[in-house]
Amino acid sequence: MPGIEEEFVHYILNAKYQNLPSEVVGTTKHMLLTIIGTTIAGSTLEGCQALRDQIKEWGGKGGATILLYGDKVPAHHAALVNSYMARALDYDDGIRPGMHVGASAVPAALAASELAQGCSGKEFLTALAVGAEVADRINLVSDYDGFDPTGICSIFAATAASGKILSLDHEKLWNALAISFNKSGGSFQSNIEGALSVRLIQGFVAQGGILSAQLAEKGFTGPKNFLEGIYGYFHLYAKDKYDPQVVVGELGKRYEFSKTMFKKYPSCGNTISSTEAMLDLAREHDLTPENVSQINIKVTPYAYKLVGGPFRIGHNPRVNAQFSIQYCVANALLRRSSKLEHFEEPLIRDPNIMDIVQKVYVEADPILDERDETAVEMEVLTKSGDKYRKRIDIAAGFAERPLTREEIMEHFWNCMSYAKKPLPREKIDKLISLIDQLEGVEDIRSLIPLALW
Repeated sequence: MPGIEEEFVHYILNAKYQNLPSEVVGTTKHMLLTIIGTTIAGSTLEGCQALRDQIKEWGGKGGATILLYGDKVPAHHAALVNSYMARALDYDDGIRPGMHVGASAVPAALAASELAQGCSGKEFLTALAVGAEVADRINLVSDYDGFDPTGICSIFAATAASGKILSLDHEKLWNALAISFNKSGGSFQSNIEGALSVRLIQGFVAQGGILSAQLAEKGFTGPKNFLEGIYGYFHLYAKDKYDPQVVVGELGKRYEFSKTMFKKYPSCGNTISSTEAMLDLAREHDLTPENVSQINIKVTPYAYKLVGGPFRIGHNPRVNAQFSIQYCVANALLRRSSKLEHFEEPLIRDPNIMDIVQKVYVEADPILDERDETAVEMEVLTKSGDKYRKRIDIAAGFAERPLTREEIMEHFWNCMSYAKKPLPREKIDKLISLIDQLEGVEDIRSLIPLALW
């Protein structure tokens, strides 16, 4: 029997658009629309201009486009900046456990399409779908223990998508994936401390996918047993505990990619249940900051380690707030919503927020693991002595509670209205139409001029 590595390579090479289920095509389009939206909205945030300036200073032959800005730079650099912008708001797609795929795979695939002098919409959709599927299956058996799943695993999506668009042959695609394994890296410490490297990790993944494909094309090799080898991925990041059938069983028939999560609120996926619970209770019982005395929240140990600690404003307040249950709950109670503008520094520093944060107590409860990673139990105590409770087993937006098409579009338009430097409405409408009808597009590069100021 072929090994897992060979099965993945064969799957990527032989995948055809006509064999993709309509559900998978729909998810891929939603991913693309989401990432285009978050890139436009995130393009002026902290670090974007500085990263663009640094890349222009590095120079090099222009092979791909920095979206919005329009600069032509080396493809791996374009992928880095575009990916950074796509993750800047932390409003992109994700999949459990904790991996962000689209914000790297889409920029890498777009850069690869420019290197390849174009590819059809069907080819682009197929490359994105199969790349994400490979990464999602590897992610499913991973045990990261503090490593960032995005930095460790989503590079396989960026590399597979890029390699397929660049038409790498069997040997070169295998080497590209193996090379990308050696570029895996990243820690959740960045998230906990609110460092901008959260976004850089996303960018490094997109950049690494392009570099791995290009280097393999030039003849560089990687370890053949990059997954199952004695020091391969499954040893390092799955502790040698994995079921091969979970990883490669029913390839092309069962799609883990269909479980992609699209965010209802613009913060870490592990804050969404708490945000939703607070919004529901506030609406149902007319709760206000003035009549609430205490908010007790139980979350899973995984969620607690990532977003349950005390809220502190550091060098990057947006990231600090996005990765804090205390902030997200205080914001939901104070403003009766959770919007992109609520994660801007002036609103984060609102003294009213800090007053509410002091009332929010978060603890880890291992029992919640039996329900779901995103499970939450909330108890709100009022000054009049009332107690209100809310239980959420699975956060909105995850596969078991997917967003509707209308909610996906609402997410996109939220990004458009938030953008500090928006696109003309005519371009936005054309982007939506192009993505909706992507299977009929002759050259995906026709999307790029629509995503420029």
